[in-house]
Amino acid sequence: MTSRSTPGLTWFNSAADAEARAALHEVCAARGWGSALLAQRPYGSADALFAASDEATAALTDEGLDEAMAGHPPIGRPKPGDPTSSREQRGMAGASEVLKAEMLELNLEYQDKFGHVFLICATGRSAEEMRDAVRHRIDNTPQQEREIVRRELAKINRLRLTRLAEEGPTV
Repeated sequence: MTSRSTPGLTWFNSAADAEARAALHEVCAARGWGSALLAQRPYGSADALFAASDEATAALTDEGLDEAMAGHPPIGRPKPGDPTSSREQRGMAGASEVLKAEMLELNLEYQDKFGHVFLICATGRSAEEMRDAVRHRIDNTPQQEREIVRRELAKINRLRLTRLAEEGPTV
């Protein structure tokens, strides 16, 4: 997506603040991130929206990053009735019961160590790739992990914003 206007971007630029904020909350649960994007409307292109998202993600405080992570279900357990988390975690759908159980155990170990959900841009990743990622990342320091989480969140936000800019809100 580049500079052309799309129906979703047109909607986003002209929507009432409350409607646009609700749509952004579906992308990222951090209120500061959503406020930063709202403050810069209207966007001349999806690329401008993505750049604003990247800036807002980089600027999240620790509290804002925690708030964003709280909006994501654990890998292997998408939110019931949420097509976005089911679509993003599709790679876990065909995993064996043994792999699903291992992923649950690793998720719990990760959460015990870091105090938050294991966040990874799961789109296009297999269950094995996600398992290997959590195995690798569990040995990180909390600071290393927060920086990785911030980068993964930026990827997730871009994917979700692409859908919003192309199609409009899902709320």
